[in-house]
Amino acid sequence: MKLKTLALSSVAAFAVMAGGASAADLACLITKNNTNPFFVKMKEGAEAAATAAGLDFQAYAGVTDGDAAPQITAIENCVAAGAKGILITPSNDSVGPALKDARAAGILVIALDTPLADTEAQDITSITLAELLRLNLNVDGVLITE
Repeated sequence: MKLKTLALSSVAAFAVMAGGASAADLACLITKNNTNPFFVKMKEGAEAAATAAGLDFQAYAGVTDGDAAPQITAIENCVAAGAKGILITPSNDSVGPALKDARAAGILVIALDTPLADTEAQDITSITLAELLRLNLNVDGVLITE
C-alpha cells in the first residue's frame, strides 16, 4: 500500500505540473527492472493513477539493474510518442543526456528513487522510501509509516 501511494502521488504530481491531463496526454514510467517487487508495485500504482487522471500510460523497464541501454531506448520512445512526463528510476547517470534531450523537448522528468548527478537531467527528484520513513511524512493524507 505504501508503494502504491508513493507511485500514485508521483503520477498525480505529474498531472498537476503538466497543467492538467487531456485524453491525449501520455505519462511514461521507466523502472530499473520489472522483477523487483518495489518496481512492480510502483508500476501498478502509476498505471492506476494515470487511468484515474485520464492519461495514456506506457511502462518500460531495464533488463537488469545498472543496464542503462534499455532505459535510454525507453526515454527515446517516450519522446517520440510525445509524452508529457517521464517518471524514472534511473539505472545510472548515463541516462542523463537522453533525459536532458527529453526536457529540451518540453517533457517533465521526475527521478523517483535515485537522483541523477546532473541536476539538469531532471525537473524533480523524489526522496527514497527509507528517507520518507525517517521523516514520517504524509502523502496524500496517508502517513507513510502506516
